Amino acid sequence: MPKDKTDTYLRILPAAKEEFLEKGFEQASMRSIASRINMSAAGLYRHFADKEALFTALIEPALKASEAWYQAHKERDYELLDGNNLEVMWNSGADVNMILEVVYPNFDAFKLLICRSEGTQYSRFLHDLVMLEQEETLLFLEAAQKKGIAVKNVRPEELHLLLSAYVTALFEVVVHDFPLEDAKHYLKTFQTFFYPGWRAVLGL
Repeated sequence: MPKDKTDTYLRILPAAKEEFLEKGFEQASMRSIASRINMSAAGLYRHFADKEALFTALIEPALKASEAWYQAHKERDYELLDGNNLEVMWNSGADVNMILEVVYPNFDAFKLLICRSEGTQYSRFLHDLVMLEQEETLLFLEAAQKKGIAVKNVRPEELHLLLSAYVTALFEVVVHDFPLEDAKHYLKTFQTFFYPGWRAVLGL
């Protein structure tokens, strides 16, 4: 974690972001980051314990925004389930909205997470997201079944494969640096393609 938030600290973050975006975590260096703002590597270490602490400072706000969004929409989905309003859930296009509401306002951070994080604890970000989605989907199916909804029996490994394809496709806008308007067009196509398939597979 950063040791303080002085003006120097605030100058470090843009320089570090440029370094990590250009080179990736493994090839980036604290010395090179420091040189971008005409300071010594020793001076940089007075603000951040190591390179991964600096990387974390750049992506942590995006992670918190993502976690808050998922929690809010998880609660909303269960409220819709309790109210027998699953049609509203499907028509909301929640995952598409997440990209527009969370990812694009934090685009560079998600670019770091998905494309530049090899060598950090975040290098399995998409895989971890798939595992979370898998766990939550199975719990939601169980809750729906208890309410008498005729859900389909999806094997966990089968669900994992489908979710891997789904999550990978969802974040292609980041991998390929889609401008926002292009992303909106792609995400409409994404929703048209995937959502009917999910409804058929899950039985919701």
